Formats: sequence, C-alpha cells, structure tokens
Amino acid sequence: MKPPHYRALQLVRHAQSLRGATALVEMPWCEPGPGEIAVRNAWCGVNAIFDTQIARDAVDYVQVNLPALMGVEAIGTVHRVGRGVSEFAPGDAVVTVRFGGGYREANIGVASNFVAVPSAEREWLALASTGVSALLALDHVGQAKPGETVAISAAAGGLGHLLVQLARLRGCKVVAICGGAAKSAFVRGLGADRVIDYRNESVADVLRAEFRDAIDVAIDTVSGEIFDALLDNIAPHGRLVAGGAAQDLSGRPEIVTGPRVVHKLYYKAASVHGFMNGMLTPLWPQARRRIFEEFDAGRLKVVFDDLRFEGIESVCDAAEHLLSGRSMGKVVVRLPPAPESPAIP
Repeated sequence: MKPPHYRALQLVRHAQSLRGATALVEMPWCEPGPGEIAVRNAWCGVNAIFDTQIARDAVDYVQVNLPALMGVEAIGTVHRVGRGVSEFAPGDAVVTVRFGGGYREANIGVASNFVAVPSAEREWLALASTGVSALLALDHVGQAKPGETVAISAAAGGLGHLLVQLARLRGCKVVAICGGAAKSAFVRGLGADRVIDYRNESVADVLRAEFRDAIDVAIDTVSGEIFDALLDNIAPHGRLVAGGAAQDLSGRPEIVTGPRVVHKLYYKAASVHGFMNGMLTPLWPQARRRIFEEFDAGRLKVVFDDLRFEGIESVCDAAEHLLSGRSMGKVVVRLPPAPESPAIP
C-alpha cells in the first residue's frame, strides 16, 4: 500500500519561467520532529515576479540548491506537533511566509517558521504577507505623514490596493497609477484622490501638470518610465521607495539619456530607498499586529482577484495570470485538503 503523501511544486532546473523550471512532486508525510509542526495548507499566495526571478537564478540574496521547493506564502491548520512544541496545538490556524513553504499541500517544519492567526481564511494569509509589506513600505521606509501626497504604481494589485487604503488611513493624498477603466474604478472606490490610467494618459504628463515637485512619497513596483516620472516629480525631502521592477524582469542594460539620478535628488534633498521586505524580518511581528488591528477594526479590506485557482497544479496558471497584468487584487490558490499523515507509532 502506498504511504500517504502530499504534492508540492519543486524547482528542478533553471529556466525563463516558473512553469519551465518546476515540476509537481509527491512528498511523503513524516512525523514532525522535536520543535516541529505538521500543517495541512488551505491557501497559498502567488508571488509571480519573485518566482520568475528564482526560476531564472536571478535573486542574489537567496541561495537555492536544486532541487528546491517553491513558494513563500501559505496558510493552513496544524495537523500534528512534535515533542517540545507548546505554542501550537492540532487545529490551530497558522501562516508561514518562509521560502519553500508556500507551494505545497502540507508543510512540516520548525515551529518558529509559523505564526498563529485567527483562522485559516485567505484574508489572514494576505494580511500576514502582503499587508505587512504594504505597511512597512509606507510607514517604515516611506515614512509617510498625514497631509503628504503619496503616489502608488500598480495600485490595483495585491500590494497596491492595500497601500492605497493605508495611505488614506494615514491622512495622505493618494495618487494611484493603474491600467484600464475597471482598475481605475476599483482604486477610486478604495479612496484614491487622483487615478492615472496609464493606458489612456501619460503618467509623466499628468504628474508634470498636476503634481510637479509635489510627490512626498512614491512607492513603485514597476520601474521603467513610471519610475522616471515619479523621480522627476519628487518633492523637496521626498522619498521614492523602489519595491520591485515588474517592467524589467530581464535586467538587461538600457541606454537612458537624461541627467544622472544625483541631479534629481541633490537639489531637493530627496532620496530613493530600496524596499526588500525579507530584509526587515525583525519588524514583522509589530507590523503584523498593526495590520491585523486595522482589519479587525473594519478600516481595511482585502480584495482578491476574481479568477479562481484551485489545486497546487494551478500555481503556474495563477503566476502567469498575475504577470499578464490582468489581475486585480491579491492572487491566491486554494489547496484541497492534504491526505492524512500516518498514525503516530
């Protein structure tokens, strides 16, 4: 009789896409060891840009030895606990945001890799991962203050739609950049003061005409021309937070004819900050408590993309959907219950 197992997405080679680099594999259930817990996952969050860069072996700060399990975000319920674990019990809802713990139907790992959440619903997954990123990008790195003007690219995405709401909660004026009528209506409904639809108007022209030298905080995950337009219109003492480069996944050299960045920053005493959430782990617990409080109080809502993805086999489809630019809100995959693990001897 075949022993119980669960499925996971594994990086087996380096390739240009997540689909080309991975394979579905079967992992045997094993009992959690001392200090470990076994979790049956219910949802995983999709991080397609990070996944693509991992597939291409283009993330310098993450050392990946093949083969390696993929994914970062997952939420589920504790199935069993190992010896010495007192902070979790079977049935507890937990979330993990550790590399290798996301794209799998079950997870067996050290208890410190997991955090207790109120329930194994997808909202808590989004808050514990993307919500923490949004709060730290805006408050810790961007240092947004009431009354300031905050510009957000990819404002209708999983990160962007939370940033829009948090900036409004901070008492900021929000300039939201997104593409298309549906996305524009969506972020306007979240409270954005000015929505720039880059498909129908020039971001650079709008910022130059309406927000010249007036952007106190810009949070950009797109790069390219949008980054340039934000930088050109940064305010005195303004902060441009670079949280990604979706438009430049290849990282190929580009000839840019324009003043060096120093000339755009020095005379305004402005700055550009790189935001990498994985390098701010000591700040996660406090940020998580704060973002959970906003949600509990009804001041923050989590929106998920309308397209449903079911099963671990649909992770690559979900990632490609996110990369297509058609997604709106957080993209997640629902995972079916993993088979029972063997009985404890």
